Amino acid sequence: MPSEMELRPSRGGFLRPFGCGWFIREYLLGNGPEDSPRIDPERGAPQADINYEYKEALARATARERAERIISKQVVRGVDVTEEYAEEIYQSQLRKVSRKFTHMRYHSFLMYFGVLKRLGWVEATERQEPSAIQDNYPDAPKRTYYRLTQEGISADDRSWANPLFTLYPEIGPNHLKNN
Repeated sequence: MPSEMELRPSRGGFLRPFGCGWFIREYLLGNGPEDSPRIDPERGAPQADINYEYKEALARATARERAERIISKQVVRGVDVTEEYAEEIYQSQLRKVSRKFTHMRYHSFLMYFGVLKRLGWVEATERQEPSAIQDNYPDAPKRTYYRLTQEGISADDRSWANPLFTLYPEIGPNHLKNN
């Protein structure tokens, strides 16, 4: 009888090349994950910027995977794929990637980020700046910068992979199984 094999991606999810938690941690550490800009970890970044860079990084990773499949097929057919041609294919695929393909809308991102705040993994810095909405609504909130706390830096990969289960361990993954 064949043994059971756990079918789980090593990074990200089944539909994403990497997960939101991993990206937020790497971004706020200043590592510039997936070709995103490197930030000063002490300065941090506003939630809207983190969300934007996450979506753009997902788009780049998706375009890269699609381009690699196309290039592989062409190489098998005997096409001489130059670096310039490969870059054209990648740029073409990047233009085709919808920035709404992740299923995580901004509100969901804010809810996710709220879990990170409740865990004490991110904290607001002193830095704030005007937001665009304040041009029309002066009482609207300013853009607040966030950085990782020591707890967030110390949290392990498994905890970052699913912060909600870390915050509410009684939930655990049991709700995913049909009992």
